[in-house]
Amino acid sequence: MNKSLDFVTKQTREVFDRLLQDTKVKAALTFLELDNDYTTNEQITITEISAPTFQEQERGEDYKKRLLEYGLKDVEIDNQGNVFGVRYGSGNGPRLVVCAHLDTVFPEGTDVKAKVKDGKIYAPGIADDGRGLSAVLTLLRAFENSGVQTIGDIFFGATVGEEGLGDLYGVKALFENNQDIDGFISIEPGSPERITYLATGSRRYHVTYSGPGGHSFGDFGKPSAIHALGRAIAEISNIQTPNDPKTTFTVGTIQGGTSVNTISASAEMLIDMRSVSSEYLVKLEEQVLEIVRTAANEENSRWNTNELKVEGRLVGDRPAGSQSRDNIIVQASLAAASVLGFEPILDEPSSTDSNVPIALGIPAVTLGGGGGYGGCHTLDEFYDPTDAFYGVQKIFLTILGLVGVEQVSQPLLKRK
Repeated sequence: MNKSLDFVTKQTREVFDRLLQDTKVKAALTFLELDNDYTTNEQITITEISAPTFQEQERGEDYKKRLLEYGLKDVEIDNQGNVFGVRYGSGNGPRLVVCAHLDTVFPEGTDVKAKVKDGKIYAPGIADDGRGLSAVLTLLRAFENSGVQTIGDIFFGATVGEEGLGDLYGVKALFENNQDIDGFISIEPGSPERITYLATGSRRYHVTYSGPGGHSFGDFGKPSAIHALGRAIAEISNIQTPNDPKTTFTVGTIQGGTSVNTISASAEMLIDMRSVSSEYLVKLEEQVLEIVRTAANEENSRWNTNELKVEGRLVGDRPAGSQSRDNIIVQASLAAASVLGFEPILDEPSSTDSNVPIALGIPAVTLGGGGGYGGCHTLDEFYDPTDAFYGVQKIFLTILGLVGVEQVSQPLLKRK
């Protein structure tokens, strides 16, 4: 037996066995299988609407129309650009969010026209998170088609700012403005087996060294911004971090200088630091920032001056967090995969929209929308729709287990 299932209680297993026997639930699962081709076509249409981080407006407006078309109530776009609506339950149940993210890593002007080759669909963003966005919509159609009535409320929609320097600002705002969310499911590309329940936090800094600069020969003796940057990078590269909890760092980009015979007046770098532990992330951040300051002091000391300055600006702050494998949202995800015949896998920590609720102590998972994929964040990104419906079937069952179904099962997810 898969060891992951050892954490699923008998009560949870029984809930999913009952769900799988219900006529309406079975009809919904059948619908999701038959809807696979329609979902794929909708995925292509959404992907072909360009949506770089901070420029998701056009895709958001299109998505709002689709949410309304598929029966959601109170659909709105908030001040950040998040798009959400509600499928109300019968009352007195928990409130669950199910969403994907609107933005992609690709800049404005990228060719996002889909191309089909050997059964696979190639387009930047087609998997991440075109699959998640289309998965939300087919789930809505399954509810409408089957007539399944939940006890708890389900908030369906999409967030902005999940990628890169978007820094999860969409989902951060969602939880700042809504204090009554009891659980959260984020949908990303991936197989039905995989469950992400641990959150990798990150801190990102844009560091700039600046000085007087000058001619390499005539002004020799002035401090160099590039030399200070080099000192810092060399020391950062020697930092020792633990394997458990996994804690990492990298200097991702550098730039500076104007010519080969110039003492650099400016040099900058982007630093990425990550950990699944908030405590270790803080320690690493303090160590890196001390190195950054020391490098400036050493470059000034080398030339007996104080002209060189350094500035570190925080440009990324994704909270770290963890939750027990006994958490009900993890158990529900495991059980849903199992009753469909899969051997569930608890994934390594990752950075997704689920970081925010996990850090807040709210049950949250990131689940795969199904289908094959590859080349994410590259121009060769692709999606394979073969048997993709298994992913949304697993998510559908997970949702039902958490919020409960009238005359079938009580919610596993507790209200605050």
